[in-house]
Amino acid sequence: MSIAEVTQNTHTVVQEDEETVTTRVDEILASYTGVKAELIPILQQVQQAFGYLPEEAMSRIAQFVEVPECTVFGVATFYAQFKLVPTGRNIIKVCRGTGCYVKGAPRILEETEKILGIKDGETTPDLEYTLETVACFGSCALAPVMVVNDKVYGSMTTDKVKKILDRKGRH
Repeated sequence: MSIAEVTQNTHTVVQEDEETVTTRVDEILASYTGVKAELIPILQQVQQAFGYLPEEAMSRIAQFVEVPECTVFGVATFYAQFKLVPTGRNIIKVCRGTGCYVKGAPRILEETEKILGIKDGETTPDLEYTLETVACFGSCALAPVMVVNDKVYGSMTTDKVKKILDRKGRH
């Protein structure tokens, strides 16, 4: 399968129909007054609803708070919390902090990438997994650390990565 086919298939799976997006966004906007100061909370709530910020949603938000679309896009790209593309149902985060690095985080990341067939910052074509690295979780005593959704896994090894992802139906 080519990259173009993967991209096209992924886009088909996640593309919400514009009317559905508008309806859901309008339901969210109903609890706001439309002032610029509400932009970030609105973006957060829309992302919570969709898992990312659809283009149609950002256009509608711009109209609502009466700012140019480029302003909404600028805010959405400035803050790392916002995603412009869909993320997987399962978010896997690997710590790359010093303590984790020294205790083998690069091997953990490499094994995870190998099993999932994606790199840091990517999502599997079936939208099941997104792989991210994090500067530090603050769990250095458990190094190396991997977090799947909200569950923390410490003292990670490549074998543990295989077991965890096998339980999740991958491997």
